[in-house]
Amino acid sequence: MTLQYLIFDASDDGEGTGTWDAMASVRAAELPAVLTEVQAVLDWAERHRPGPRGPLDEGGAWDADQQVQTDGGWTTVTLTLTGPWEWGEALLARFSAVS
Repeated sequence: MTLQYLIFDASDDGEGTGTWDAMASVRAAELPAVLTEVQAVLDWAERHRPGPRGPLDEGGAWDADQQVQTDGGWTTVTLTLTGPWEWGEALLARFSAVS
């Protein structure tokens, strides 16, 4: 699956941990497709987890946060992943468009 809605922005803490943030704002008709993408990313993250999921400062190896907010006719979905840099980069490579 190539992501059509979620575009990730990556940041590195300089110590091997990365954060990947994605956001998509869509009309109601497109929301199921966005949520399908979010679930596919989360499924991959879980299958390839680098260790236990949870806050990194509490011993987790990776974590994810999903938010959904509706304002008028638009729904904004945000997804944030945190974990080892190589793991996150592998995730992005899995879902990036093939040239």
